[in-house]
Amino acid sequence: MGEDKGKLQSIRQWVVENKLRAVGTLWASGIVGSLAYNWSQPNMKTSVKIIHARLHAQAFTLAALAGAAVVEYYDHKSGAKAERVAKFLNSHRD
Repeated sequence: MGEDKGKLQSIRQWVVENKLRAVGTLWASGIVGSLAYNWSQPNMKTSVKIIHARLHAQAFTLAALAGAAVVEYYDHKSGAKAERVAKFLNSHRD
């Protein structure tokens, strides 16, 4: 159980540091996965397959943005964000 908590904490830390990369990766994987699924459906026109893939990717992106917002909220509430900002500002002072 302790190992799982460490893994979850490291994933959360990565998401905090790379929010846009996480959202972009989820969007790209949503597009690819949806296109792969839609291409296996023989009764759909190509334009409909592409439109469905875009809509699925938008839903994934909204979910990722909501997840990033939740992480940001808890990070702000716990005070960890203020500590990171102070550390960043102190490291860049001349």
